[in-house]
Amino acid sequence: MPRTELDAFSRLYLNHGLLATWDGAISMLAGSGVGGGTLVNWMTCIDAPGSVRAAWARDHGLDGLDGAEWDADRAAIEDEIGVTASAFIPPKDEAILRGAAALGWEAAPIRRNARSCTDCGSCPFGCPRGTKLGGLRVHLPRAVAHGARVVDRVRVTEVLYDHGRVTGVAGNLLVEDPASGMPVLGPAGGPSAAIRRLVVRAPQVVLTAGALRSPAILQAGGTVHHAVGRHLRLHPVPVVAGRMADPVDIWRGTMQAARSAEFIDADGGRDGYVIESAPGHPGLLALAVPWDGAAEHASWIEASRHLSPLVAVTRDGGEGRVSRTGSGRVRVDYRLDAVGVRTLRHAAASMARLIRAAGALEILAAATPIIRHRVDGPDEPARFEAYLARVGTMDFGPNRGTVFSAHQMGTIRMGADPADHAADARGRVRGADTRVIPGLYVADTSTFPTGLGVNPMLAAMTMARRVSRTVAAEGRPAS
Repeated sequence: MPRTELDAFSRLYLNHGLLATWDGAISMLAGSGVGGGTLVNWMTCIDAPGSVRAAWARDHGLDGLDGAEWDADRAAIEDEIGVTASAFIPPKDEAILRGAAALGWEAAPIRRNARSCTDCGSCPFGCPRGTKLGGLRVHLPRAVAHGARVVDRVRVTEVLYDHGRVTGVAGNLLVEDPASGMPVLGPAGGPSAAIRRLVVRAPQVVLTAGALRSPAILQAGGTVHHAVGRHLRLHPVPVVAGRMADPVDIWRGTMQAARSAEFIDADGGRDGYVIESAPGHPGLLALAVPWDGAAEHASWIEASRHLSPLVAVTRDGGEGRVSRTGSGRVRVDYRLDAVGVRTLRHAAASMARLIRAAGALEILAAATPIIRHRVDGPDEPARFEAYLARVGTMDFGPNRGTVFSAHQMGTIRMGADPADHAADARGRVRGADTRVIPGLYVADTSTFPTGLGVNPMLAAMTMARRVSRTVAAEGRPAS
């Protein structure tokens, strides 16, 4: 596993961690390695809200998601990946609990899929200790024990078909020197000789390349359902940070250990959201702090030990699409809607209240320019109310209010209606004629009909377990 931040972003993240929407308005993080998002995520385990699952069942025809079937699948997943409450609450997360208690808001420790994990802080680097119980440590070893073969460093380029039925996949394999682990280079030192074509023949193919790449694979060849790549949801995330009197060191210890679900339900024309801490190492922090000039940016980085950033995972907030360009690149477009903007503004104001109640000396709302408030002086209460009013009208147009996203969903969404759902209610992918393509399935966050408003790992695994039953049943030979 990588030991440094730069190496981790280069090896384990899509686009080397420099992923954004086409207009640059939203910066995104997505895992790209054996184990997927569970390889690099912060292990926050929150079930899909009941109201969301009820809407999926009611509005999209996903039977069983609002009852015992989902509960049984989720419980099985939690047992497999060892979900337990955070054993250690570092300062950045203790601030959430302290601020929420002062305001009378709901807050609690986060449940995580790890054992004996309290002090490392290397979760985004792929867990060098091996204590993270994600796909790499739990499900893939089980598959290999039953005969599966894992072929890494392959960029899948297309799904193969014959007379409308899946026959396998094709892709490019990066060949490495077994001694050095480095790519084999051609005579001119270029990478072309390091690429080998790989074709895998199989009667069943399950897409799990994530909501930004699974649709792109389908779009690369053959005729696809018109909804493939549409209905993209991103969980837009605003950022508010507090400068604290004592060191916080957001890169140490449990990455996320507490959250407040005070505003998880939609209300007053806004969507729901969950407030969490925003861990990070210096490189990610430097990327997240808006640019107000070299000296100003450097001053915030110099104060990084004392910064306690918060994020709000907001539900939906707009819609987008994933498409392939003429050169074969993947383009991501997304636009916030009015509800999404109201949600981001409400969340930013709530986070400002929370970090102030936790004892912040100064508050930073991430935007261009940065929106600041100093917590001092006899007129501070009045100034803070004016600050909240300003935050409540923040401009979240492209490249104004800072927006991040580590959750991408919905681009091959499941549903009973074949007219506008690219997969059926059990994960079978539909073709251009809206009929199911025999042998082709999807089992990642692409399947979500809408956003969740919470971290999606637990829901993604639960949904994959649902789809796996269909794959297994249809893969058995007829008796």
